[in-house]
Amino acid sequence: MSKKVKFVFSDDFSTYRFNDDHPFNQQRVLLTKDLLETSNLLDEEDIIPPRKATEEELALFHETQYIEAVKKASKGNLTKEEGLVFGLGTEDTPMFPNMHEASSYLVGGTLTAVDAVLSGQADHALNLGGGLHHGFERQAAGFCIYNDGAVAIKYIRNKYDLKVLYVDTDAHHGDGVQWAFYDDPNVCTFSIHETGRYLFPGTGDVRERGIKEGHGYSFNLPIDAYTQDESFLHVYETAFKEIVEYFKPDVILTQNGADAHTFDPLTHLCGSMSIFERIPLLAHELAHQYCDGKWIATGGGGYDIWRVVPRAWAQIWSVMKTERILEGDLPSSWLNKWQHVSPVPLPSTWHDGEEAFPQIPRKSEIEEKNYKLLLAMLKYAKISNSNS
Repeated sequence: MSKKVKFVFSDDFSTYRFNDDHPFNQQRVLLTKDLLETSNLLDEEDIIPPRKATEEELALFHETQYIEAVKKASKGNLTKEEGLVFGLGTEDTPMFPNMHEASSYLVGGTLTAVDAVLSGQADHALNLGGGLHHGFERQAAGFCIYNDGAVAIKYIRNKYDLKVLYVDTDAHHGDGVQWAFYDDPNVCTFSIHETGRYLFPGTGDVRERGIKEGHGYSFNLPIDAYTQDESFLHVYETAFKEIVEYFKPDVILTQNGADAHTFDPLTHLCGSMSIFERIPLLAHELAHQYCDGKWIATGGGGYDIWRVVPRAWAQIWSVMKTERILEGDLPSSWLNKWQHVSPVPLPSTWHDGEEAFPQIPRKSEIEEKNYKLLLAMLKYAKISNSNS
């Protein structure tokens, strides 16, 4: 049982809040933390506070002009017309007071996790406040202002000179991180996501393979809408194992969006809690096999904040700390505390009931399409297919 694990948390994470009606709600981080504490899995000694990322650190990836625009928006001094140039003030990414400070804490949280692992303080570290993978060099997008994953990878490359494998299991393509390192052979990106035919951001095709020296280090599995557990896990596990053997990273950074669940209101995938149990188990296994355990994890998407996200994200920490998934009943004290404020009935167990397994008429067709997609990805990458 590994005890060298760190959980990055601060109440400041809740200040990243667009408005009361926006689907991105950081209460999910608090719900997860409380679930872990009532499950006797999170102690005070496990928690480290995030630092605020400096402007110099943000500028490792983001353009200075963009950072200045976010700072102006934080104070209400950016006009609507000025904001739209930078993707600020849109329906997805509205401007809000102190948005620069709030976003800087999310990035700083991931940098705190990076330093905890790469300085030897911890084997694994988790920052559920991070995972904002849609941010670009000079533009906000998809609920993301600053891209903590891209900043963190630039930080790792500059400070530690390590090869980084970035693995993104959010239902939306990890576009901002992919494009940030599209020509970099020392950063490998792998994203499994719902096909862009139906879902934002519309990118992440299997043929997006990188350019120049980075060609061959970008991997995408744009799986079909309504994909369920068996197909998701088969193509994901096969691809992850092949990619990590091919790239041989020094450190693994995972983005753990929890929006591939069938309950999620913004996506069309039909996964259950089973995939959110297997995802951290595989990351843990491969991090120890290839990277001496160096694994940094962030949050990401996930918009059923009551029934899905706390359970999914709690499993990441459980695997990090105990190497096991949580099973059986959820703590009654957690259910009693939150049921009266939840708009939906809370699940009583870590696993899902029958309602999470809809009958999909096209299931066999979807599975076949996903398998052919996996073969195409491996063919484009010229990687063997021994595990499929």
